[in-house]
Amino acid sequence: MEYEVNGLPMHVLLVHATVIVIPVAALCTILSLVWPTARRRLGIVTPLIALAALVLVPITEQAGDWLLTRIDVTPLVQEHQRLGEQMLPWVIGIFIAALGQWLWFRYGTSAAAGIRRKLGAAGTRVLAAVAVLVVAAVCVGATVMIVQVGESGARAVWQGSFSED
Repeated sequence: MEYEVNGLPMHVLLVHATVIVIPVAALCTILSLVWPTARRRLGIVTPLIALAALVLVPITEQAGDWLLTRIDVTPLVQEHQRLGEQMLPWVIGIFIAALGQWLWFRYGTSAAAGIRRKLGAAGTRVLAAVAVLVVAAVCVGATVMIVQVGESGARAVWQGSFSED
């Protein structure tokens, strides 16, 4: 497959979408989980944004692999590639969290009632707190990871190639 658009490597173009969509998906997922107004307003948009991130990451990675065969591979490029290969599990986590919370709040009312009966009020609060912490950890981890990937890519391209004057 050809990964070029108007003579530019597609990876360079896809990266811009990827570094925006992943943090937006993470933010929407957290907001939808903890803020009922945001959950109602965002609705299905949250899992759709997370799905877009899930689709973008492997495409961006494939375009990067294509580009890798056409450039000089330096240690900085190798570090960028290594970090980029770690992105997909984080985005899968965001997608699962986004879809799971949307399905739960949309269709899980009878299941929620059953859990409340079994666990009681205190148990339900503990379970909710654990869920929020896990989702927050995945979302924050994914955001930190995409910043690291992007920063390493910027270093690989720009370090030593511009004047500080």
